[in-house]
Amino acid sequence: MLDRLGQWLHRRRGVVLSVWAVVVVAGAVLGGTVFDRAEDVGLRAGAESTRVDQRLDEVDPEGRRLVVLLAGADPVDAATSEAAAQVIQPLRELPGVADLRDPWTTSSYDLVAGDRSSALVEVELDPALDDEAALALADRITAALRTTPFPEVAAGGDLLAERTFTDQAVQDAARGEGVALVVVTLLLVVALGGVVVGVLPVLTALAAVAGSLLALVAVADLWSVSDFAVNVVTVLALGLCVDYCLLVLARYREERAAAGPEPDAAVVLGRTLATAGHTVLVSGATVGISLAALLLLDDPLLSGMATGGVVAVAVVTAAALTLAPALLTVCSSRIPADGRRPRGAVARAPGRTLLARLAGVAQARPWPVLLVSAGLLVVLSLPLLGLQVGASDARSLPPGSEARTVVEVVERDYPDIRTAPVDLLVDAPLGDARLTTLTEQVTALPDVKDVVVRDGLPDGWSRFSLVPRGTTSGPAAQRVVDDVRMLGDGLDVQVGGPAAELVDARAALAARLPWAVAAVVLVAGLLLLRLTASPVVALKTLLLNLLSLTATLGVVTLVFQHGWGGPLLGGTATGTLDLTSPLLLFMFAFGLSMDYHLFLVSRIKEEWDARATGHGSRRDNDAAVLAGITASGPVVTLAALAISVVFIGFAAGQLVAVKEVGVGMTVAIALDVTVVRGLLLPAAMTLLGERNWWRPGLGTRRTGTEGVAAQRTETEPTR
Repeated sequence: MLDRLGQWLHRRRGVVLSVWAVVVVAGAVLGGTVFDRAEDVGLRAGAESTRVDQRLDEVDPEGRRLVVLLAGADPVDAATSEAAAQVIQPLRELPGVADLRDPWTTSSYDLVAGDRSSALVEVELDPALDDEAALALADRITAALRTTPFPEVAAGGDLLAERTFTDQAVQDAARGEGVALVVVTLLLVVALGGVVVGVLPVLTALAAVAGSLLALVAVADLWSVSDFAVNVVTVLALGLCVDYCLLVLARYREERAAAGPEPDAAVVLGRTLATAGHTVLVSGATVGISLAALLLLDDPLLSGMATGGVVAVAVVTAAALTLAPALLTVCSSRIPADGRRPRGAVARAPGRTLLARLAGVAQARPWPVLLVSAGLLVVLSLPLLGLQVGASDARSLPPGSEARTVVEVVERDYPDIRTAPVDLLVDAPLGDARLTTLTEQVTALPDVKDVVVRDGLPDGWSRFSLVPRGTTSGPAAQRVVDDVRMLGDGLDVQVGGPAAELVDARAALAARLPWAVAAVVLVAGLLLLRLTASPVVALKTLLLNLLSLTATLGVVTLVFQHGWGGPLLGGTATGTLDLTSPLLLFMFAFGLSMDYHLFLVSRIKEEWDARATGHGSRRDNDAAVLAGITASGPVVTLAALAISVVFIGFAAGQLVAVKEVGVGMTVAIALDVTVVRGLLLPAAMTLLGERNWWRPGLGTRRTGTEGVAAQRTETEPTR
């Protein structure tokens, strides 16, 4: 089928290019509206903490909060106090201000730092205000407070922190993508030996980005799409499309060279898609399924990202199978022959690429290479045993940003208000004797600092606020949530608040994660089995991928949780990883690892089919492994370098959560292309020999009676 598609694309290349031109223009015009259609994700539906939050919001709705830090002057000084009060008094009369606390007009002395180095102003906005109106009012209040005698003013709170997150993510994406595009283009031009051939994958990738944004606009009308889905779309569309185009391009050059001095262009394109196109199709399905598995986790943020990722993979696969071949046909005369280098460049000896050299070492000493390489990955995986995850807060923002500064100063200098309370709802009215027992039990908990009885709910439930020790969502607060949920003695006790939200999110992900991982592994295994017809190769691939992933997560844990990253962190380590980072890394890295493995194994399979006769032999297997890696090694290495540039651009951003994914993916690609594909794969396949190709009922009989490889004659030179 793909063979016929290639020949059709050659005949109808003008139509294909015209359709893609329309897609690109529409994407450029309409794609930007996805930012307006994307939305902030809410709490996890059905969780206990979500139900508590919804009930409290119905009974006593609270608006967004603004926290303004005033520093650089003594807040208790008489002149300073008088000037500050004159500025603040009119603010409480502004439309949209529901409540205002400060040290001067409300005598809230807990809002003055113990060393009198700063003071806080807390403002609750009207819950009826939408985000746009609330932000405008917050900016107005902040501007007024900048006229006080305090030389240092910083505004924070969830509302402003969210805006800073979004703005910074857009800036990081624009800067990272811009630099990545320039570097990738220069890299491909030099590596591929010409401007046209180097620009072609980048043009296809840009078209895929435009098409992905256009598709995401349509999807946003049907499903919830998060703000950060756009980042996922651009990263995957750029990196993955360049990878696929390089594979198609490399195979096109080979098929054209093998066809002789006067090749039939339609046949060449057909053979290209019958081989490389098949690999692209299977790889796209694998990456897409890996991302779609995030939907099984039922997390609002991850689901929004998964939606964007699946859309991007679908469009990228379509671009690689239609747009790239059409461009190859049009630009065929400008594409240098396979192996050609720019004038003056030093030719590289065949078989001396990085992966080919590593494979040669692995085949010469398979056992030592296998043990050392696997041991290295196991050692790198060990920090994963101490992984701690938490919710992102303003401390993930760049150092010096106002929202982050406010959080850091409050946690350091304001112990009485630094911790958000844990909300407790109990199905008993105030005065019930069982509440007395429960209150005593809660007060006796070692991590509870204070217990405050609030007004009861209209439906007869009682409400308490527990102040835990430590930070808002720290270990102590999480223990309070778990401990309180064990109490009650027949009472229905429901716990909410930020710490409970984190506990519920972790529990839900932990319960669903095994199913998501199992689904990804099962489907990927079946796709591998379909491609290679070898259960041994499929199982080995999955094991190598999982080992590579655990090593990657171990490195990320060291860098970001334990602070080994230094400047990479953009500040001090918080002691946790963002709750979503390990999950995103697992799915992204698993999909891309399968990507490179499919590039190599599909070619090794072709070489095995072309060489082996009857049942095949160990010698046939070893020759096929080396020949397959030698043929695909340059493509895999160049593709890895190109996509690494994209992820390094995001690792250089300012948001810690984005850094975690960027650094993690760069590490995953580096480990995968060198240690796993360069050493572990050839070592394992050499040790297994012809048993790599064992099939139930068929033994090691070769399976390649169909396809392009089987059509080659024995006299055709091995590429």
